[in-house]
Amino acid sequence: MTRTGGSGTVAVPDSAPAPARSAECGAVTSRPVPRALSDLPYRRHLVPVTEPFDDSTDLDRAHVTGVDLSATDAPASAFSECAFSSVEFGTARLPRSRFTDVRLTGCRLVGTDITTSSWFDAELVNSVVAGGLAYDSTLRRVTFHGCKLASVNLRGSRITDVVFADCTLDEVDFGGATLTRVRFPGSTLRNVGLDDATMDRVDLREADDLHLRLGPSSLTGLVIDTAQLTALAPAFAQALGVTVVD
Repeated sequence: MTRTGGSGTVAVPDSAPAPARSAECGAVTSRPVPRALSDLPYRRHLVPVTEPFDDSTDLDRAHVTGVDLSATDAPASAFSECAFSSVEFGTARLPRSRFTDVRLTGCRLVGTDITTSSWFDAELVNSVVAGGLAYDSTLRRVTFHGCKLASVNLRGSRITDVVFADCTLDEVDFGGATLTRVRFPGSTLRNVGLDDATMDRVDLREADDLHLRLGPSSLTGLVIDTAQLTALAPAFAQALGVTVVD
């Protein structure tokens, strides 16, 4: 176990992958499996898009492939029943945009502005989200598979029924966010901020590695196992202002 004195951050050692468990009763649940493009119920209706689209365009049942959208400035856009494959979002501006029943595979959202965006029934597979702004967003029934999230600002967001499976979260900021029924099976969390977050059934038991930033108001609603409780004790004490002297 690695401790970082005085910072409220503590590391939980790597552990072998565990079966998925329910945050409510500890029962074994199914591990999410990413869908193939052929599994999408709207696959037969997808229209290929291989060029950057107009800033004012809303997309419905489109398959965007290999497109560089870095120059896109399209606030309040809507994307419904769409698939994005190997798309470079780059520094695109998509604040207040709505993503409904979408699938992103091998995409890069590096420096992308998706503040106050909404994501419903979405799936991100083997994608990178880094250095982006996503604060005050809404994520509901979203699954991340094998993704890397680095320096992502999700402060104040509402995150419900979301799974991070086999992901790496590095310097992700959930400060002040509301997290409900969120799981992290097989994921690594490095310096992830949960200060002032409101949590309900946030299940960390399946995470492989934990380095968390906690505040006194961000302890309720966490679900952890006994080993994690022991390892996180210094962070809990720090968050509560407790000094432990032997």
